[in-house]
Amino acid sequence: MIEGVKHIVAVASGKGGVGKSTVTANLALAMAAEGYRVGLLDADIYGPSQAQMLGIAAGTRPEVVSENSFKPIIAHGLQAMSMALMVDVNEPMVWRGPMVTGAFQQLLNQTLWDDLDYLFIDMPPGTGDIQLTLAQKVPVSGAVIVTTPQDIALLDARKGIEMFRKVNVPVLGVVENMSLHICSNCGHSEPIFGAGGGERIAAQYDTRLLGQLPLQLSIREQADGGRPSVVAEPDGGIAATFREVARAVAAGVESQREEGPSISFGE
Repeated sequence: MIEGVKHIVAVASGKGGVGKSTVTANLALAMAAEGYRVGLLDADIYGPSQAQMLGIAAGTRPEVVSENSFKPIIAHGLQAMSMALMVDVNEPMVWRGPMVTGAFQQLLNQTLWDDLDYLFIDMPPGTGDIQLTLAQKVPVSGAVIVTTPQDIALLDARKGIEMFRKVNVPVLGVVENMSLHICSNCGHSEPIFGAGGGERIAAQYDTRLLGQLPLQLSIREQADGGRPSVVAEPDGGIAATFREVARAVAAGVESQREEGPSISFGE
């Protein structure tokens, strides 16, 4: 286990642009609102976005405790760590795979996580080096897959589910983002990216649809502004949906634990 962490939940997507990081931030904040001690690790080394989403000022650096350890940044009650807190985010990370996986392992293992119930890891899109390193080196309690109802996104979400299944990480469920657009002027609702995709993929892979989120301007604006929906509008409908998802994730992790260890990790 990672010291100071009880459960690790990976939030992943088969492709970029489906709102995975926004979902991760809100899900972590919703879990904290449910009374758990929660951390968030931004594992997207090439494109870290959690520092901005959590309202952490540019140029903020973690407190170094020793040569090989540092404290996470506290943001909205979460313990947070990201590559954006270690480098100039305006400079591109021109790194090969081994450097990226090394950086990920350092962020995970050298951060002094303080008695977390849940550590959410915002995974980079795809099924590459970091995903395999996570599955092989880290005791992951489960994975949440984020998708949109669009057929192309669902195709890639399937790959994400298959990948976690192959490395014996339980898939806790699917979050369908941008599932419905409601016109702010007339109230007309329209499934711009298609309908029912999350339900179909959950049924196909014998997992569950954890929640559906609308294509709504405020979700994007609040995340970009450093106050995601769960803290910006804690009594709103979006926050309520994320808290339902958080409760479902907690229940899924507990059921995995009750079933006993079924996860094997390679080297």
